[in-house]
Amino acid sequence: MNQLGRYQLLENWIKGKFPTRPFLLSPASNDASFRRYFRVTFSEKSAHKALIVMDAPPQHEDCVPFLHVANIFSAAKVHVPEVLAQDLEQGFLLLSDLESTTYLEAISANPLIADRLYRDAVDALIRIQLVSRSGVLPDYDETLLLKELNLFPDWYLAKHLQIALNVKQKRELDEGFTKILQNNLAQPRVFVHRDYHSRNLMVTTPNPGIVDFQDAVYGPITYDLVSLFKDAYIYWDEERILDWIIRYWEKARKTGLPVAENFSDFYRDFEWMGVQRHIKVLGIFARLCYRDGKNNYLKDVPPVINYLRKTCERYHELNFMLVLLDELESKRQEIEAGHDS
Repeated sequence: MNQLGRYQLLENWIKGKFPTRPFLLSPASNDASFRRYFRVTFSEKSAHKALIVMDAPPQHEDCVPFLHVANIFSAAKVHVPEVLAQDLEQGFLLLSDLESTTYLEAISANPLIADRLYRDAVDALIRIQLVSRSGVLPDYDETLLLKELNLFPDWYLAKHLQIALNVKQKRELDEGFTKILQNNLAQPRVFVHRDYHSRNLMVTTPNPGIVDFQDAVYGPITYDLVSLFKDAYIYWDEERILDWIIRYWEKARKTGLPVAENFSDFYRDFEWMGVQRHIKVLGIFARLCYRDGKNNYLKDVPPVINYLRKTCERYHELNFMLVLLDELESKRQEIEAGHDS
């Protein structure tokens, strides 16, 4: 069914829930998946002046993980949407509205509020991590982490840059991926949102409102910190990131979370986790462009490359990635300039 047909189904479903209440249905946010979100705005005064409806086509998306994680995060006393109605057969969820201002929008308008917003985000993340236990969410295991890394050669290199690695490059990349995963898998494990960044954190009371958590897993403790502080959509200098990471580490130790006793060890884990995420993100951005027709994500490639390069410069074990990025740089600039024109 095309998007127009889905929209009509969705509108009829909402009319069935509110037969006597006129409403306006408008786009609420963009998503990097097949999900779409709409804001339902009612004309008359009521307890709910506006609601959010998720459209998740069942042939592409499953609403059950969203409902499962919403219950877990709600029990952790963080602010997630309340599920007001559901139709799993059609793929519709009616949710409370966490307002329309993302961290990205708020900080872009007023960078001075960043420290306060990130402090709230860290506090919420720690609450989520404190309720973590195995067997509740899917494991962020070697199979899944490696599958994500392989998005880089499959989509970023082969499809985006149109480059086939030679035997030496392929061997070095495989060996490098093994080293990265050894670090990632040795880290203590907690609940991981998996996209805990400025587009999925809303400025709300209580703050933050947390969305897009349906892909949550049980995995490395530094992963969500990378999503938050080495965000593809807001670039921060390393001194500021270091200060925020120290503050998280100090709070985490006080609450009993299993962070490394020595901060330098913890920061190394954070950086190596960042390498995994940023390699994956390059593959995802390319896939969004070529498979899904969302080429706007390519404009966010340069900050991701920058984060990746700076980390790889610090660790000789990651030199393979630095060499590869150098070899590909002129080709990348040529390809992306073509997309911008």
